[in-house]
Amino acid sequence: MRPMLIKRISVVLGFLLLPSLAYADELNGANTAWILTSTALVLFMTLPGLAMFYAGLVRSKNVLSVFMQCFSITCVASILWFVVGYSLAFGEGNAWIGDFSKVMFSGIGRDTMAGDIPEALFAMFQMTFAIITPALIIGAFAERMKFSAMLLFSGIWLLVVYAPVTHWVWGGGWLGGMGVYDFAGGIVVHITAGVAALVCALVLGPRKGFPNTAMPPHNLTMTVAGAGMLWVGWFGFNGGSALAANGDAAMAILVTHISASMGAFTWMAIEWKKFGKPSALGAVTGMVAGLGTITPASGFVGPGGALIIGLLAGFICFNATQYIKRVLKIDDSLDVFPVHGVGGILGSLVVAVFASTELGVFSGYGFAEGISSIVGQLSVQAIGVVSTITFTAIATYVILKLVSALTGGLRVDEEDEVQGLDVASHEETGYNL
Repeated sequence: MRPMLIKRISVVLGFLLLPSLAYADELNGANTAWILTSTALVLFMTLPGLAMFYAGLVRSKNVLSVFMQCFSITCVASILWFVVGYSLAFGEGNAWIGDFSKVMFSGIGRDTMAGDIPEALFAMFQMTFAIITPALIIGAFAERMKFSAMLLFSGIWLLVVYAPVTHWVWGGGWLGGMGVYDFAGGIVVHITAGVAALVCALVLGPRKGFPNTAMPPHNLTMTVAGAGMLWVGWFGFNGGSALAANGDAAMAILVTHISASMGAFTWMAIEWKKFGKPSALGAVTGMVAGLGTITPASGFVGPGGALIIGLLAGFICFNATQYIKRVLKIDDSLDVFPVHGVGGILGSLVVAVFASTELGVFSGYGFAEGISSIVGQLSVQAIGVVSTITFTAIATYVILKLVSALTGGLRVDEEDEVQGLDVASHEETGYNL
């Protein structure tokens, strides 16, 4: 009887342990560790990376306002993402928008999985993207938007623009179903932020004195330091989007670095030829252009393709910056549209070329399922780009008009703009000299 009793106890214990054994088999420790790291890296891109990058580019009387905007957007976007944003982006829903099944992270516990990583981690990783996207738009209205208007606009924009487009591409929506390639956010992050920035600049109008008054960066050392943080953080941004510690992540990081390097070098070379000297500002701007342009392509192209993408990013984004500022005289204060918007559009289109497996040293890793040619992939990419630009532009304009009506205008008054937003909006100064 004793051996039989032991056998029965063993069987019962085996059944009791099945859930934990299944959980252990499903969760991949290496992948989880990498996405934990990537999540920290992407948040690091906003705080302090983007905050320092932008703050150094404005005048000293507005440096704290930029830090405050980045910091407060991080808080507001995190809360909204938890409450409803994640559900709208990744809830089942339909082809256009998610449902409310994941409101307040409903159903997400310690053991809930998204693939082979915890869903809590996936939701947090995506939260860092939802933070940096509206934060990028700050560069368009820097030095002249009311703090209250900025907060309200950023919160509404996150739910009305960012969450739906995320669902279209990554959440099971119509663009993802068509086979659109956007590995880490060329469409979802850079096109939406860039187009919204252009609309903001047009609706708010230029800063007082633009374009006749020089408005040089007050602290390029801070900007270069912030740019370095962005460069390193982007490895988590693109590499983490593989959602695994594997060859896709490794290649994404490699091509990201090559494109950033080539973008910076190209921008420097153009300045050297055109103006006689390369600038630190040009180098870091070219780097960001290279990073933004490779983002949608980073999981689908090889190192050779990344080199050409970085070259194109440096050349095209440089000329776009000059055209927006000098010809159109649009005061996109920190060049969000010509760098992020144009870069996102460019990268989202050229991925159709360099994903091809038939370009020798410039080959990538193939087209989306059901697509067999560059033309086929390019047509899908073009649909994604045009639809996102159109939707973002219209929705952003409507949101700005609504926010203006609710806050009594988007801009600070002329006296506060001259004084600077640090004192006018926060009663503080960045420097006590």
